[in-house]
Amino acid sequence: MNRPERYNTKQRDAVLAYISSTRGSHVTVSQILEHFENKETPIGLTTIYRHLDKLTADGMVRRYAIDGISGACYQYIETPENCREHFHFRCEECGALLHQQCDSLSALQKHVFEEHEFQINAMKTVFYGKCKACRHGD
Repeated sequence: MNRPERYNTKQRDAVLAYISSTRGSHVTVSQILEHFENKETPIGLTTIYRHLDKLTADGMVRRYAIDGISGACYQYIETPENCREHFHFRCEECGALLHQQCDSLSALQKHVFEEHEFQINAMKTVFYGKCKACRHGD
């Protein structure tokens, strides 16, 4: 009898390998599904969700649900301790989610805490606008 955590290990490894190959980018379930369909090694949608849930629980992948409307996206966590205190920029045109570690944003976070007694959760803070690529495409 197979233990649940060992079920479809090759598929789990394939999902993790794909996410880690995106080099810090965020991918959606649709992108993962499309990747495996294009590779002629389809992995079912339910299986992808199951593995993403397990990889997230294991701390290997981070799940981002930014606005509660768009689908979640996932990112491989190479070093979990370095992926905690940064802000996110979300491009309203292409949907890109960019990590921003910036002294000025950290200073803003510190100011808000010290002067307004409010602690900003940087992992859930998103600035919306247009990324460089979309601005130059205008």
